[in-house]
Amino acid sequence: MKPILLCLALLSGTAHAVAASADAAAFYDKAVQQAFEHYQLPGIAVGVIEDGRIVHVATRGELVAGEGKAVDAGTLFKIASNTKAMTAAVLARLVQAGRLRWDDPVTKYLPSFRMYDPWVTRNMQVRDLLIHNSGLGLGAGDLMLWPEPNHFTRQDIIAGLAHLKPAGSFRADYAYDNLLYVVAGEVAAVAGGKPYAELVRQEIFAPLGMDRCQVGAWSPAAVGDVAQPHYRRDGRNVVGGRDGDVVADFPSMAAGGVRCSLDDMLRWMQALLDPARVPDWLDATQRRALWTAHMPMPIGQRLRDWDGTHFLAYGYGWRLSDMDGQWKVAHTGTLSGMYSSLALLPDRRSGAVILINGEGEDARTALMQALLKRQTAPAAGHDVLHYAGLLEREKAQRRSDGHGRPAMAPAVAVAARNFGADAGVWADPWFGQVTLCAVGKGIALAALKSPAMRGRVMSSAGRPWVQWQGLGEDAEAWLEFSGDGAQRTLRLRAIDPDIDFSYDYQDLEFHRVGDCP
Repeated sequence: MKPILLCLALLSGTAHAVAASADAAAFYDKAVQQAFEHYQLPGIAVGVIEDGRIVHVATRGELVAGEGKAVDAGTLFKIASNTKAMTAAVLARLVQAGRLRWDDPVTKYLPSFRMYDPWVTRNMQVRDLLIHNSGLGLGAGDLMLWPEPNHFTRQDIIAGLAHLKPAGSFRADYAYDNLLYVVAGEVAAVAGGKPYAELVRQEIFAPLGMDRCQVGAWSPAAVGDVAQPHYRRDGRNVVGGRDGDVVADFPSMAAGGVRCSLDDMLRWMQALLDPARVPDWLDATQRRALWTAHMPMPIGQRLRDWDGTHFLAYGYGWRLSDMDGQWKVAHTGTLSGMYSSLALLPDRRSGAVILINGEGEDARTALMQALLKRQTAPAAGHDVLHYAGLLEREKAQRRSDGHGRPAMAPAVAVAARNFGADAGVWADPWFGQVTLCAVGKGIALAALKSPAMRGRVMSSAGRPWVQWQGLGEDAEAWLEFSGDGAQRTLRLRAIDPDIDFSYDYQDLEFHRVGDCP
């Protein structure tokens, strides 16, 4: 069966793939199948590179679960935050062309740019936009980006930064953010003289032959072969947020908006691993800048245990580390029911990429680990199920340590007649207005600029909270009122301590500004 499996894997992907050894091919194909089956994924596309050559391509599943159209190497997936490396590469190309400098102040290109601290505003350089050292808290302001769709513009996001209070000192600590990549995209647009989407096509897609990749506004029907995002509901993969007739050029494009196929991502990887492949694309100075350790990152226990990691830092759009004594350059992406993972071992000119159109956080972690260990520590011989088991034990330990959503008293809907003066219109300086108003006999919260953030106000043991209509219980939040009269404030606090960091409720502070319409 090994030769058959290998042939199927190669035929399903790029025509430029070459055969790995029979043992390696069988291992890679088994690993993909294990991940696909164990995590019950709707679809997955995986590619492996060894010594600069594509040696294995494997696809499984469907664009839409239950509709029968198979994923192939040309299927488009959301690569999410793997977009950040492309944004950084666009800026590197502009630096190479003399259109900007890494140490230019951001205000040189965006005079209206403001951070909460005027000193930080004056001293924020282009390079700082890419390395998560701004002093903002983890995911600060992400509610202007997600959940999608919403009505925030790039101008809203840039204006909102001035109201986000720092959680730490500028350039002192690492805290992942998305908003400053939006700013980076706008800096690129000004320096390059074209919208961000046009620059990505011009500086990345065209010279590297990434012909299927999409950025900006585009038509899924015209492009075709587009995977849709899925969520797990009642043991099934269910489409959520299916594409309409047009994918908009939404504000977070530079932080996580690109879609690419497996073939495209393999071309991207080869261009990064082998400078001679496209010799005039990016010079040695700018390649070195992308993969220089600009901001140290804390090393988690999993990396220490699994990879023997001693070094972890952020470059320009990339995470840099050591894995079993070898240099690793990598990133992941998570967005609206899709997951991606890309990892390179530059000294070996090797790497792997994973694209998933469902809830695949653990799947990408376990599968990428198995794929890379084949190269960095082949004697270990661990497969996907080994790492899946380790992840499941981690989760069990966290639960036993008291992590996760706390037990709550039975919930009852809050009656409009009992809500009193807290009903009305409330406003936050960067998020805008929300209403807490009667709907039927109850109270509903609705965000003006984020329509997906709408839900019923419930109460557990007298404590109010919001039950979102479409976001799931892991996004639910307590409603906390304090003060009196003009000093009355409303804050949201996550119920689940393990909530996704993009629900940055802690950065909100609402004040009542009017009565219900």
